[in-house]
Amino acid sequence: MTLDAASALDGARRIVVKIGSSLLIDAETRRPTRDWLTAMAADLAALRARGREVIVVSSGSIALGRGRLPDLGARLEDKQAAASVGQSLLMAAWSAALEPHGLVAGQVLLTRDDTERRRRWLNARATVQALLAHGVVPIVNENDTVATEEIRYGDNDRLAARAAQLARADLLVLLSDVDGLYTADPRRDANAAHLPLIESLSPDILAMGGGANADAGVGTGGMATKLAAAQIARSAGCATLIASGQTLSPLSAIRDGARATLIAAPDGPMAAYKQWIAGSLSPAGTLTLDPGAVAALRAGKSLLPAGVAALSGAFEKGDCVRLIDAEGRAVGVGLAAYAADEAARIRGRRSDEIEAVLGYRGASVLIHRDDMVLDDR
Repeated sequence: MTLDAASALDGARRIVVKIGSSLLIDAETRRPTRDWLTAMAADLAALRARGREVIVVSSGSIALGRGRLPDLGARLEDKQAAASVGQSLLMAAWSAALEPHGLVAGQVLLTRDDTERRRRWLNARATVQALLAHGVVPIVNENDTVATEEIRYGDNDRLAARAAQLARADLLVLLSDVDGLYTADPRRDANAAHLPLIESLSPDILAMGGGANADAGVGTGGMATKLAAAQIARSAGCATLIASGQTLSPLSAIRDGARATLIAAPDGPMAAYKQWIAGSLSPAGTLTLDPGAVAALRAGKSLLPAGVAALSGAFEKGDCVRLIDAEGRAVGVGLAAYAADEAARIRGRRSDEIEAVLGYRGASVLIHRDDMVLDDR
């Protein structure tokens, strides 16, 4: 199969599309660019009609808020006030654009802690998964109303990469003001050569990134941030497309052969996720499994509370735990869906008893099979 931008877009099952302020918001009026937004909504609807799942990472709340509150200053609290006003305007614009296609927009606001602290990461992932399961188009933005400099992503390219990682997306599309990566800035160097495919993010490739496009008047990203985002996505097994968003229906244009840069990923998102669980996390506890549970896991099942004979450690929800059999032999590792105190209370119980024991309806499994890596027998 030819490895290019069009085939990557056609072959992806779950796609994150990042849209910057310079594309979505008119720099002079500080209002949404309606024609562009309408065409983008049609692009997203076309992907959905082909059975793809789509997540949008959309900038624009601060720019829209400043359009309504033009006297705001540049202090952090002024930016937060602008975001507070602009977030509802941004969602209203997306809802109006998607509604003619029968699509519902759902707002997801994140801070850096939501994708870097495991418990909050699991909660955010569960929300996105639920939205996709119900056919909703998640519209992700940084929670600028509460984010401080210490907890900000800094740019929505990085946020988009973290969203792709969280959602285990196959493809991240970063719409830019240029049609991909060049050997130099094509706005300044007529001899700059376009790079349609990048298979390794070497230091030489990373050095080709430039700064943000100051001429647009809105937005903070640039090619350097896009390459940094591609590194994050690539580590999660997600490929990245850098393409121009300055035409109507940019996703359709990519499918029709428009120039773009594809940054390939060596493994799929699930394989990368499993590698992260197996190699990057230190177990915070241990679960001892009965023989039936071990056999079920080997057959590809999730771990039910009924199969846990004993546990140890002060682990929290989302922490990595070791799995061993009754003889103490390693079975694998996984991310716990419950903290140690709750796991101890439901240990040995049937899944339909969890709500009565804990007082709320939680996960039906103690570790989902997707959150588990088994040792070789």
